[in-house]
Amino acid sequence: MKFQAVDISKTATAAEIIFDALRRAIIEGDLKDGEALRQDEIAKAFNSSRFPVRDALTRLEQQGLIETKRYKGAIVATLSMGEAGEIFDFRAKLEADIIRAAVPNLTPEVIATARGFLEQFAAATDPMTYGDLNRNFHATLYSVSGLPYHLSVIENSIDRIDRYLRAQLVMSGTARSNDEHLEILKACEAGDADLAARLTFAHIHDAKLSLQEQLKRGN
Repeated sequence: MKFQAVDISKTATAAEIIFDALRRAIIEGDLKDGEALRQDEIAKAFNSSRFPVRDALTRLEQQGLIETKRYKGAIVATLSMGEAGEIFDFRAKLEADIIRAAVPNLTPEVIATARGFLEQFAAATDPMTYGDLNRNFHATLYSVSGLPYHLSVIENSIDRIDRYLRAQLVMSGTARSNDEHLEILKACEAGDADLAARLTFAHIHDAKLSLQEQLKRGN
């Protein structure tokens, strides 16, 4: 199993550290669909008992990132393209509503922070950074929406398909996404909430279509 392990034998937050490490390994694709998560191996890697491992796996299962199979134990959840497409469609609708609510509350400081992530995304050459910068750009704009429950739902939804998002960015390149991010930011700067919502919906919907096309081609 591939994930970043640390020695947590003397920490009181073992379950949280294990959860964060496994979650990141799953969403970045280091742990593959269907890969077994053996409690004893994880506990050994983190120099921990099995109790915090069990707690971490329970949280991952609650978020839909792993599932428990009879005779197999915990495995990384497999997500079909149909299920991933449904999540993309759900995100497109909900994130359009979120940014519409956020635009009236945007400040120059929030805009500047989002622009910083946009510029980092445009300049990035390491595919492993694409996903984080993309998430940070959108999350910054959404942060002033005043819709904390919506944001938590979106976070969980993105976790489920993050490995597909990263794959889509790697396969398709970032040029189109850069342009779309810039148009969204311009709409936000202009205070046009409806335009920002339409652009956000199209941005996520087009990402789904791009991924589906790439997968059909066998990439």
